[in-house]
Amino acid sequence: MSDGNAATPVRRMRRADRREQILGAATRAFARTGFAGTGLDDVAAEAGITRVLLYRHFDSKADMYRAALDRACGRLQERVGDDDFDDRSIPALLRAAATDCDAFRLLFHHAAREPEFRDVVDDLTAASTDVARRNLAPLIPDGPWLDWAARLIPALTVEAVIAWLDAGQPDPEHAAERIGQAVHGVIRAAAQ
Repeated sequence: MSDGNAATPVRRMRRADRREQILGAATRAFARTGFAGTGLDDVAAEAGITRVLLYRHFDSKADMYRAALDRACGRLQERVGDDDFDDRSIPALLRAAATDCDAFRLLFHHAAREPEFRDVVDDLTAASTDVARRNLAPLIPDGPWLDWAARLIPALTVEAVIAWLDAGQPDPEHAAERIGQAVHGVIRAAAQ
């Protein structure tokens, strides 16, 4: 006969799988309320585990947040690439954002506002600006307008994707084309 108070057995996972589960839960929790607004209890509840188990994988909340950001960066790089900007770039960015909205928001909305983690976004911004500059150089004469466009296009594109996510991902078949039109408007303005 079963005792109604018997504890539900804890499912044992490989360490790497458990860490991945925790990072997924942390990404979702942090994407809702940011670093300051999210407690370890929120992450533990999202993961369906105890807070003690979190500490077996991460030294602190900050350690977990940075790991979630690193994971989000790695996944974004896998899906979008990091070297060229061409006709496939915006559709790939939209697919990456739609596939993992929480990670995208965590990187480009929350981390950008968290001084302790701003370096992650600054590194992404610097890399994106370098890629944009290299790819825009054949289209825009060297000088301040090339610098302007190289800085503006990545920022515009990210903000356009976040706005698209916030609007409920409307017209996914044509969203990349619409964002591309805005990007080409910047290129035209800079090239004049």
